[in-house]
Amino acid sequence: MNTDTNRLKQESSPYLQQHAHNPVDWYPWGTEALEKARIEDKPIIVSVGYSACHWCHVMERESFENKDIADIMNEFFICIKVDREERPDVDQIYMDAIQTMGLQGGWPLNVFLTPDQKPFYGGTYFPPAQWASVCRQIATAYRDHNDQIRDSAENFAKELNHSEVAKYGLTEEQGVIATGDLHHMFAVLNGRLDTERGGMNKAPKFPMPCIWEFVFQYYAWSGNEEALNAFVLTLDHMAAGGIYDQVGGGFARYSIDAEWFIPHFEKMLYDNGQLLSLYAKGYQATEKETYKRVVYQTVEWLEREMTSPQGGFYSALDADSEGEEGKFYVWTEQEFDNLLGNDASLAKQLYHIKKTGNWEDGKNIPYRAPDIAESLTATGMDIESLQKAIGEINAKLLKARNKRIRPGTDDKILAGWNGITLTGLADAYEVFGESRFLELAERNAHFIIKEMMEGDRLFRNYKEGKRSLYAYLEDYAGVIQGFIRLYEVTFSEEYLTVASRLTDYTLQNLYDTNEGLFFFTDKNAESLIARKKELFDNVIPSSNSIMANNLYSLGLLMESPNYLETAEKMTAKAGKITRQESQYMANWAALAVKMSYPTAEVAISGPEAKTFARELSKYYLPNKVVAGTTDDSAVPLLNGRTGLNKTTVFVCYNKACKQPVYTVEDAVKVIREAW
Repeated sequence: MNTDTNRLKQESSPYLQQHAHNPVDWYPWGTEALEKARIEDKPIIVSVGYSACHWCHVMERESFENKDIADIMNEFFICIKVDREERPDVDQIYMDAIQTMGLQGGWPLNVFLTPDQKPFYGGTYFPPAQWASVCRQIATAYRDHNDQIRDSAENFAKELNHSEVAKYGLTEEQGVIATGDLHHMFAVLNGRLDTERGGMNKAPKFPMPCIWEFVFQYYAWSGNEEALNAFVLTLDHMAAGGIYDQVGGGFARYSIDAEWFIPHFEKMLYDNGQLLSLYAKGYQATEKETYKRVVYQTVEWLEREMTSPQGGFYSALDADSEGEEGKFYVWTEQEFDNLLGNDASLAKQLYHIKKTGNWEDGKNIPYRAPDIAESLTATGMDIESLQKAIGEINAKLLKARNKRIRPGTDDKILAGWNGITLTGLADAYEVFGESRFLELAERNAHFIIKEMMEGDRLFRNYKEGKRSLYAYLEDYAGVIQGFIRLYEVTFSEEYLTVASRLTDYTLQNLYDTNEGLFFFTDKNAESLIARKKELFDNVIPSSNSIMANNLYSLGLLMESPNYLETAEKMTAKAGKITRQESQYMANWAALAVKMSYPTAEVAISGPEAKTFARELSKYYLPNKVVAGTTDDSAVPLLNGRTGLNKTTVFVCYNKACKQPVYTVEDAVKVIREAW
C-alpha cells in the first residue's frame, strides 16, 4: 500500500476520497477485497457512511486516523469503506443485519463479516478506545470460536433473505383499502402530530415530505380541515425555523429539537427536491406568500450551490466547515451591526438575533415568526415593504457569507436524487410559471439522457465524466417520476418516451412476478448475500411506492392496462401495512387516496394547448394527469383528439369522457363536478 494514500484515492466518491489518507488499508467494495478475504480467511470490516455525516467524520478523526487503531484493523481484518449513497444496496443489507441483531441502526455503520460477506456483529459510532477493544475481541473470537461465529453469521444471512411479503403476511386480498380505511389512516397519523409546531410529535424532527403529501392528498379528497391545518402548520413552522436557511435558501436534513430551530446543518439534495414540490403545492392550495418565497429562494440555492456545469445536481453539503458544525451559517450580533448598518435593527428583530446568542457561545441561528402577520405588527410595515427589506438584508448577508470558508460539497451526481429534484422543479414551474425553473429542469433532463443513460439502462452515479455503477430501483423510480412530470408541464413527448422506456426496463429486469413488487437491484447486477425489496417510506419514499405512483400516472397517460394493473396490485399488496402504519407507508397512502376517487385524465389539443395548460395550473386540482399537443401526437390519451383548429379540453374518468369544453374555466368545472 502507498504510504501516503490507500486505494480509495482512485475512487470517484468524495466520501471515499476523504478516507484516502487514513493509515487504515481501506478497500472499496469490490472483487479485490472480497477475494482477498476469502483467500486469507480474514474477517471483513465494512464501514458505511456518507460525506455529510457528522459522526462519520468524528469516528474517522478519532479512530481511522489513529495509527495504533489502524494497525489492529490492518493486521486482523480486510477493511472496506462504503459510501451509502453510491451503494445503497450494500448499506441496506447490512443496516437490516444490525437491526436483526437487535441493535440501533444509523451512520456510521460498522459491521463485521465472515469472508463470504455474512454479518455476525456490528454497531454504529464507537469511541476510539471501545473500537480498538471491539476489534481485538472480534479478532480473538474469530480465531478461537470460528465455528460459532460462522453459525451465527449463517443464521443472520438466512434472516436477511426472508421476503418482506412473507414476513408481514402481505396479500392483495387483505390489502384492498376502502374509503373508511383512509379516514382511519389519517386519524392514526394525526394522533402522532405536534399540534403546536407541526411535524411529528418528537425530536429530532425530519421534514418527511411524503407524510405531508399524504395529508395533502387526504385533505383534497375529504375536505377535512384538520388535515389542511396540520399541513399548513408544518409548512409554516419549517419555513420559519432554523432548519430552513433564512439567508440563502434550502433546508437542512433535520432539526435536533422539537421547535425546528437547531438544524443538523447538512443539506441534502433529496430533501430539497421534495420540499420544492411540497411548498409549490402548498402555495397552489393556500396562496401563502411565504411558500412562494421558500420555493424561489430554494431554487436560487440549488442553482447557485448545487448545479454542475453540465446541469446535474450535486448530492449534499456538509454540516461542518473549519472543523466546526454550522460555522458557515451562524452569526454574531456584531456581524449584523457591521454588515447591515441602518437595516441591522430590523434584521435583528426579524431573525431573533441576540448579543448573547440565541444558540450557543454568542452565536445566532436566524429564524422568523411562523406567522407573517406577527412580523408585520412588530415592524409596523406592510407586506410589500417588509418583503423588499428582507430581500435587501439577505443579499448583504449572503454576500458576506460567501466570503467564508464553505462546507464541503459532495459533488457526485446520483440519478435518483436528480429525478426527485427534477420533479420538484417541474412542480414549481407548473405552479409559478417561472421560465428559469423550467430551464433548470430541462437542462437537468438532457444531462440525465446524455450522461446517465446507456440505451434503456440508467447509471447510478456520475462525477467528472465517469459513471461507475449501474442504477438501482431508486434511480429508475426517481428519474421516471421526474420525466413524467416534465412531460406534463411541457408536452414534449421525448420525456414521456424516456419514462416509458425506463419503466419497461424495470418491469423486465427488477420486477418480481411472484410477489408483485420490485427488487431494489437489477437482475444483471452484482450478486450480494440477499436481494431486497424496499417497502417502507422514509426521508425518501420507498422505491416501490414511487414506482407504483409512476405506473399509475403513466398507465393513464399511455392507456396501458398492464401499468395500471401492476400499480393497483402493488398498492393492494402493501395495503395491510399501509392501513396499520400510514406514518411509515405515507407515499403508498397518498396513492391509495388518489385511487379512491376519480383521477381526471385531461387532454388538451389545439393551437393554444400550452396556454390552456398554464391557465389550468393556477387551479388547485391535485388528482389529475395532463396530456397536450398543438398539432399531432403519439400519446395514447390524445388519440383521435389531434389536428383541431379550436383548442379543446377533454376530461375523462375511467375510460368515460365528458363533453369536450373550450375554456379552462369550463374544464375546471367538469373536473370538480366528478370529485
